Amino acid sequence: MTGRFGRPRGSPVTPPPQSAGHRASLPARLSRALRSVAGQVFVLQAVIVVLLITAATLALVYQARYDSRRDARDRSLAAAEAFAHAPGLPQALKAPNPTTELQPLAESARRASGVDFISVMNTDGIRYTDARPRLIGRRATGDLSRAVRGQAFTEVFKGTPSDAVRAVAPVRDANGAVVGLVGTGIEIENVSTVVGKQLPLLLGAAAGALVLGTGGAALVSRRLRRQTRGLGEAEMTRRNEHHEAVLHAVREGVLIIGSDHRLILANDEARRLLALPPDAEGRGVGDLGLDPRTTALLESGRVATDEVHLAGDRLLAVNVRPTKPYAGMPPGTVMTLRDTTELASLSGRAEVARGRLQLLYEAGVSIGTTLDVVRTAEELSEVAVPRFADFVTVELLEPVLHGEEPSAAGGAYTQMRRAAMSGIRTDQPLQPVGDVIRFVVPTAPMAAALDAGRAVLAADLNGAFGWRAQDHEGTRIALEYGLHSLISVPLQARGVVLGMANFWRADTPEAFDEEDLSFAEELGARAAVSIDNARRYTREHATAVALQRSLLPRVLPDLSAVDVAFRYLPAKAGVGGDWFDVIPLPGARVALVVGDVVGHGVHAAATMGRLRTAVHNFSTLDLPPDELLGHLDELIDRIDQIETGSGGQEGGGERGVTGATCLYAVYDPVSGRCTLASAGHPGPAVVHPDGRVDFPELPAGLPLGVGGMPFETAELWLAEGSRLALFTDGLLEDRDRDFDTGQTLLREALSQPGRSPEQACADVLAALLFPAPSDDIALLVADTRRLEPDRIAEWEVPGDPSAVSRVRNAGSAQLVAWGLEEIAFTTELILSELVTNAIRYGNQPVRVRLLRDRSLICEVSDGSSTSPHLRYAATTDEGGRGLFLVAQYADRWGTRYTERGKVIWAEVPLTGGADPASTALDLDALEDLAW
Repeated sequence: MTGRFGRPRGSPVTPPPQSAGHRASLPARLSRALRSVAGQVFVLQAVIVVLLITAATLALVYQARYDSRRDARDRSLAAAEAFAHAPGLPQALKAPNPTTELQPLAESARRASGVDFISVMNTDGIRYTDARPRLIGRRATGDLSRAVRGQAFTEVFKGTPSDAVRAVAPVRDANGAVVGLVGTGIEIENVSTVVGKQLPLLLGAAAGALVLGTGGAALVSRRLRRQTRGLGEAEMTRRNEHHEAVLHAVREGVLIIGSDHRLILANDEARRLLALPPDAEGRGVGDLGLDPRTTALLESGRVATDEVHLAGDRLLAVNVRPTKPYAGMPPGTVMTLRDTTELASLSGRAEVARGRLQLLYEAGVSIGTTLDVVRTAEELSEVAVPRFADFVTVELLEPVLHGEEPSAAGGAYTQMRRAAMSGIRTDQPLQPVGDVIRFVVPTAPMAAALDAGRAVLAADLNGAFGWRAQDHEGTRIALEYGLHSLISVPLQARGVVLGMANFWRADTPEAFDEEDLSFAEELGARAAVSIDNARRYTREHATAVALQRSLLPRVLPDLSAVDVAFRYLPAKAGVGGDWFDVIPLPGARVALVVGDVVGHGVHAAATMGRLRTAVHNFSTLDLPPDELLGHLDELIDRIDQIETGSGGQEGGGERGVTGATCLYAVYDPVSGRCTLASAGHPGPAVVHPDGRVDFPELPAGLPLGVGGMPFETAELWLAEGSRLALFTDGLLEDRDRDFDTGQTLLREALSQPGRSPEQACADVLAALLFPAPSDDIALLVADTRRLEPDRIAEWEVPGDPSAVSRVRNAGSAQLVAWGLEEIAFTTELILSELVTNAIRYGNQPVRVRLLRDRSLICEVSDGSSTSPHLRYAATTDEGGRGLFLVAQYADRWGTRYTERGKVIWAEVPLTGGADPASTALDLDALEDLAW
């Protein structure tokens, strides 16, 4: 097939062969090449490349000169200020001969800093040092007044002895007075040398860029030559005429409108579709007789895509786009037209299908935004009204509402509970939310859909006799109300029925059809998956909540040392690992504990329970807070190694304890001292009796399980009536609030006077609780009390064994004063044994303390760290029975260690002591039974 020039299409343009005698000369060939479009483009690009590279080279040269001078300024100023601040320089300036001391130092600094000179001068500019010794003693030229006033500066100095980039800095004495000047600089000649060294590189780069640019222009010209086939302007004009002929032959209308809203070009199809007159080109669009809406579109110049416009009895799909300016011509508008009359009948159905697809997309986004079963059912009902149905009801099985696995006896679902309902009006005749809906007639649409496992259509409810037989009165009211069409869709996930969705129409005149049935089934399938996810989450959440509540303390002990209230709130997203505890300790003391395990779910709750149990166990050892946290850290590390594999590396084992924090505080009501240690947990808030709230700084400790660093304790002395608030970080911070802001709100909530611990907890939650907290919240508020002095008795015990009877008698007298004669014998026995042991086996000092609390506490301390052990003495042993007797007569006993010894304590109930008359024991003789 040949083209218009008689050669195959796509073949290159080849000039006819010429004989050697008639071959064109080289200048002629060059002239033809330059007359072509490709040749002209090459020349233009080559000129542009040369101009750009020349400009870039000059800019780089000037930039290099500027950078060199700026570098010289910076180096000079840095050297001047550094030497001006050198130690001892002010003293050297005041010496009889400053040059002798300063000239070697200045030369050494000049060589080290890379400057050409360093001159130390007095305030008159007389040089003490210089790189040119002949200048020493001469006055420096130039304006030095700014440096004399105390201001360092740089300048380009021109003058004697040479032009230089110079910096001058003042030298100040200890009183801040200017006592001298330091001038440094780099000569302009040396600065220019740096630029000269860079010049060959710049010129080489420019030459390389010129070669690349010219080569690129040649490649572009070559490609353009191939695309234009070496044609000149005239030949391309002829081809353009050919293209216009093709344009007029296409079956799509084309209009080109100028910036003055006049028609420039209209092809044949556009003239036919719009019935344009023969002389239409050159007229304004308002004079073409077009539809007013089409005329307004062309005059507005706005962009349009597939807009439908009327042209006689035709419907035209119109597209409008602006044209780009060309050859100095202003931009215009191009319009294309397609006859879509045949597609008009299909547009309605296509719009409905598009709306259904959009609704399915919105349903996928809107249904399942929460993990709440009822809310998910409500989202299903809301998304379908009013675009698909006038009313929607959703019923769910009772087990699904509680997060349980649904089941049906014999495979039939006879009743459900209405969980959600939406409609275009609120006066619908349907049963309200919460009612039990029963399906007793097998032929009713709901029962039929459940039985078949797919959606069922009742296009005309007047003929749905099974539905009407289910509730004669209710269905009569519904029909009178206007309900006329129904689709019942079973909600199924994983092959299990979860509930039922019913779509009703009343105000919409069209009944549901088969296409609506498919859409409703697809909508119900998507919603069922979200409902099942919410159900499973509800089950897991309930399991985790039950586990956690069983592991947290339900009732706190009633103690004399503190009055405590607490709050615990699980996160909306799932139960976490926050916990708290109040643990009674010997000596009327109490331990307050809060902790946090990172994460949510059953694993976090179980980990919390293990940590709480471990803290209880370690607290029985009566360890200081830092040692208790150290033992807890080691325990967690061992648990991690066991559960995650040897060496703590995961190898298919269970998840370990990671991210756990703990705050452990011990309060002593006798001294008012509170000892605290933290393992990565926020410290407490302390509310003083005057209402002032502090957040004391605690030594920062690593979270539990990290290991490697010991824990430290902090001590607080709390006045009587102080309040401690221990909390987890979920109380203060969340996605929308940082820790510092939460701390400020907590301070304001705790500073309210006259509030009980219970009221303080309520105030704090009211001020800081998030609507949907993303983390657990644990809050423990404790009002501290002091043990009254008249309930404390203390004695120093000398190292003489005869002092035992005196201590025993003093203790008996104190019990009589307290009205505790009933337990006097038991207390004397315990005191006798404990004091005898301290004198025999302990070290001084030995002290005895009696505390009257909810029980009588006997404490004997000494300077030895040796702990006694309970044992059974043989019948032939002379001693060893004393501790056995203490254990028999005391409710509890134990040992705790102090910084300088130990304390052996025993608790005796305030009533129910042994009757001395019926006990044939000689207390003096029992001293020999000590262990």
